[in-house]
Amino acid sequence: MRAALCLHFPVPQLLPRQSRRLEEPLLPFCNGSKLPSCISHETDRKPARERSGSASRSAQKSRASPSPFLQRVPLKVPPTHCAKTEKRAYGTARQVAVRGVLRPTVPENSMRPIPSMPLPQYNSGPVRHLCSLCRLFLWAEKRRWGAPGVWRSYSQARKPEGNLTDLHSQAGKTHHLKNKAEKQKRQREKLEAIEAGLLAGSKEQPPSQARGRALKSTVLYDIPTAAGEKKDTSAPLPASYSPRYVEAAWYSWWVKEGFFKPEHQHLLPHRKPETFSLSLPPPNVTGSLHLGHALTVALEDALVRWKRMQGYKVLWVPGSDHAGIATQAVVERRIWKERGVLRKELKREEFLQEVWNWKEEKGNEIFQQLKVMGASLDWNRVCFTMDSGFSQAVTEAFVRLHEQGLVYRERRLVNWSCALRSAISDVEVENRQLKGRTELSVPGLQGKVPFGVLVTFAYKVEGEDGEELPVATTRPETMLGDVAVAVHPDDPRYRHLHGKRLCHPFTGRLLPVLTDPFVEQEMGTGAVKVTPAHSHADYELAQRHSLPFISVIAEDGTMTADCGDWLQGLHRFLAREKVLSALKERGLHRGAKEHPMVLPLCSRSGDVIETLLKNQWFVRCEEMARGALEAVESGFLKLTPKFHEKNWRTWLLNTSDWCISRQLWWGHQIPAYRVMVPGSPDVAEQEESDGLWVVGRTEAEARGKAAGMLGKPEMDLELVRDADVLDTWFSSGLFPFAALGWPHKTEDLQQFYPNSLLETGSDLLFFWVARMVMLGKQLTGELPFSQVSLHSMVRDAHGRKMSKSLGNVINPLDVIYGAPLQVLQEKLQNSNLDPREVAIAMEGQQRDFPQGIPECGTDALRFALCSYSAQGDGINLDVAAVESASRFCNKVWNALKFTLGALGEGFTPVEPEKVFPSSPMERWILSRLYHTVEDCARRFEGYELHSVASSVHLFWLHDFCDNYLESVKPILRSGDPSRLLSTRQTLHSCADVALRLLSPFMPFLTEELWQRLPRIGSQSPPSICVARYPSAEQLAHWRHPDEEANFLLVQEVVRAVRALRATYQLTKARPTVYLVCPEAVRRGVYETYRESLQTLSLAGTLKLLSGIEGAELPASCVAAKGHEHTAIYVDLQGLVDPQKELLKFASRQKKLERQLADLTVRVQGARYQEQVSPKAKLDHQQKISLLHSELDQIERAKSALRKMPVRQELSPEPPE
Repeated sequence: MRAALCLHFPVPQLLPRQSRRLEEPLLPFCNGSKLPSCISHETDRKPARERSGSASRSAQKSRASPSPFLQRVPLKVPPTHCAKTEKRAYGTARQVAVRGVLRPTVPENSMRPIPSMPLPQYNSGPVRHLCSLCRLFLWAEKRRWGAPGVWRSYSQARKPEGNLTDLHSQAGKTHHLKNKAEKQKRQREKLEAIEAGLLAGSKEQPPSQARGRALKSTVLYDIPTAAGEKKDTSAPLPASYSPRYVEAAWYSWWVKEGFFKPEHQHLLPHRKPETFSLSLPPPNVTGSLHLGHALTVALEDALVRWKRMQGYKVLWVPGSDHAGIATQAVVERRIWKERGVLRKELKREEFLQEVWNWKEEKGNEIFQQLKVMGASLDWNRVCFTMDSGFSQAVTEAFVRLHEQGLVYRERRLVNWSCALRSAISDVEVENRQLKGRTELSVPGLQGKVPFGVLVTFAYKVEGEDGEELPVATTRPETMLGDVAVAVHPDDPRYRHLHGKRLCHPFTGRLLPVLTDPFVEQEMGTGAVKVTPAHSHADYELAQRHSLPFISVIAEDGTMTADCGDWLQGLHRFLAREKVLSALKERGLHRGAKEHPMVLPLCSRSGDVIETLLKNQWFVRCEEMARGALEAVESGFLKLTPKFHEKNWRTWLLNTSDWCISRQLWWGHQIPAYRVMVPGSPDVAEQEESDGLWVVGRTEAEARGKAAGMLGKPEMDLELVRDADVLDTWFSSGLFPFAALGWPHKTEDLQQFYPNSLLETGSDLLFFWVARMVMLGKQLTGELPFSQVSLHSMVRDAHGRKMSKSLGNVINPLDVIYGAPLQVLQEKLQNSNLDPREVAIAMEGQQRDFPQGIPECGTDALRFALCSYSAQGDGINLDVAAVESASRFCNKVWNALKFTLGALGEGFTPVEPEKVFPSSPMERWILSRLYHTVEDCARRFEGYELHSVASSVHLFWLHDFCDNYLESVKPILRSGDPSRLLSTRQTLHSCADVALRLLSPFMPFLTEELWQRLPRIGSQSPPSICVARYPSAEQLAHWRHPDEEANFLLVQEVVRAVRALRATYQLTKARPTVYLVCPEAVRRGVYETYRESLQTLSLAGTLKLLSGIEGAELPASCVAAKGHEHTAIYVDLQGLVDPQKELLKFASRQKKLERQLADLTVRVQGARYQEQVSPKAKLDHQQKISLLHSELDQIERAKSALRKMPVRQELSPEPPE
């Protein structure tokens, strides 16, 4: 096998003295930046993870005297075999003495720097210390096989060559075992002496740095393979699963072969006439994907690969969104950082060129991430929302909607970001809940601004001394725009003021006191100040009462001239303090108190959203919303999960017109033109008013329309195009059909529109999904898709929303390849976050990923994401879940290695559909596989991908690996030809079908392993991704429910015996097991599965009895907790010392009783019910139940031990 072995070097720490065994060929490495040249420099950047098992326990014990570090100590490098170069590297015999200890040295010409691996800063004190790998090397010097100077690990060592007799071999082995303990003792003493001599002057290592992950080897695929060529699978499988080896080379081959194109479908023998199409929700081109995008990709790709394997003609369209506000903000910060130039200092064309340059430089990063994740997209149909074809579709949509009377221009209230100086959509508004007074930073101000304060002040009643009307507000600066005060008509407190007028203390304006039934009497003072130019509720009230609109806040967030000279040009929040001071001076301030409120913030800039009155373009939504609602209610559009239909109805019934103007430069410039008539007497009035606007696909078309409307020659008109651009959500709403070529009647549009499915996050149900439905139905006459599957939002392990400012936004590539904490924090420092947010985010990363993120691989990430219930309330993603999925990958890897070894050379498989099981175990495993296939098909149809993943995981882990593979080992050792052939056919069928079931979730691993299975005939598919997905109908002859029911009895016995083995710590012993079952039918089942039962329970002998007759059971037997119809006994004769075991159980019993007593006292506490969460209460009850169960188990074990003879001769446990 040609594969490069790379070593991951963690923070050094001592391996446990009781298990200092090298599993990989390590080379000495002492805190420097050089390694022997024979080692590949493509090292993993992943930091060390905490060691498991005895290693972690040893590390904890050694914290009091931490292992010292070494700056750079030269060492002797013995000849070492390198798998990558096929050469041996030899060092010199020169040694140097440091503090009285001989240390081998390394010649300089055998070292080279490794630029790709960042090294931690170790102890750089004046005293040189020996690092853990050096100590391992010294220890291993006496443990190597072969001639002097040849250094190998146990896993790669070969025994000495020569014609040694069996007698000599046995004598050498016996001598080695005899002196093993003495050798280990001498080595420990030697290392302790070295440490003691070097410990003086060293500083204690902080615990957080002393802990590290175990050394992990990464095998790299290094067989020369050009991009697009098929991966070479002729070499043996590496010893363990390595994601980088598995995921190399496959994707480019898939793309080149055209497996992801719908045109490839005609080559499939199992092709179907149906099509399946969907579009990937276009991610913003602004940066890189995060785990929320990764969830979408994992779910959609699993569905796409499943449909493709079923034989559908599949099209999955990739694309990216231009993200107007986000992209412009990023580029503005970039040119300011690099050139010190503001956007306004550039011409529009110059700035747009800067954006396009940035897009060309950074825009492909997202597509690279998608390819690394294995997304089976048709890259020939990739779409960008600013491409010329898509831009044409956007213009066409705007013009058609305007011609249909659904797009209009009007002066209305909009969400305004003063920092961006643009209107923004509802989805870009982050509503922050404030419980009371809260100080927040605001862009453009030095200090913090208090919010969540309800201020009360009074308006004096005109002509009535001493009479006043108090009002309350959280925005006192807007009182300069008040035009009235409203009260409820039935409020007795203010009935005498109906029809009166109030005096404005600063403007002199007289404000009428109005009555309106929408006023809430319990809110504040019950009297509401009306500021229609800065409040949606006041705007509607003003329209009902024909009130004027006075804008007091400008686009840049400063106060306007209508406020007076004393406030004009002042920042609105500085004006707030000035207004409060003026009210106090005039004796009108009536107090302030904390007040819960919702504060709208701009998600792009962090600025507080202002509601401003602006001339903008709007889309009438009422009629289109009604059509979208009817589509769901009639069943033509299905929402999954179904509970979203209620929210869909609520939103569409209460939708308002949609502002689609954005005051940006990057985006689709609105195809609307303001018409001016030069030389006209009312030209001044035209410039002051909004004027006449026309819409056209081109300026020439618009000029023609204007001439027809005004009855003037086209050459006499001056047209000025609207400088604003369209809301990004407007263009995104066209994606399902614009990406297929609309408005042109392309072949793709006719074949793949409407799409079969839309899969996206539930947070986009209204802002994107509803708008796609409305625009698609209005512009094409058809719904853009017939089904919508919505997944929940991905949160971090603590349930928090992912946010860059919290430091919990994770790049999928960091999970796939691993990332040290240092690299994660460097990314934050190089981001566009505010320095204060960077500090908070770095602290969060330090807390959540103290050792960085481990390498998990693409398949593990995809499988972990799909394993969550995506249609629930939320997904709290923990990286530990991805690590668990990676271990599952290793389990599958080892299972296939075992299977391939069992199949051997020259095995000719038959199609699974033609395999008929002969033995009970074969019937059981194939019946379990049949039901797994059936369950996967049903769950896939319901888009329950987490259930599909769970079903496949259960089969691989429990049915195939834990039971069937273990049960066939005696058969494989027996050499019985008839049984071997049937077993091998079953093994191959299980591996083939189970890999195809797993393929939609783990495309790389399944391809790597499936390609190595023996081929079934010459017509075998070229890739697993176009192989037929298993069908329950074709495997119906595997269904044996009786065998599954019978094996459940066997599994109960196995679990009971294994539980008892664990209780008495019988690690290797194989005791005699007695099954006493009076029922003949069940006893017959045990007899049928006798061989498997004995193998799985690790029994030396299995005896079946119809009843306990006389003295058939030895006194040394103990009873296992079985089921009511079968008594299970295990003979412990010679395996345990009853007296010692009783002492152990007594100690354990006392400990558990203390825990139970403490927990019981806590649960019965006075304030337990009020203070403890329901989840914690459930955890406590479960723990109490487990403690009772274990105590009962201990009591039974003690009772059994007391019945045994006092002293027994202990039998030695058999060797491994």
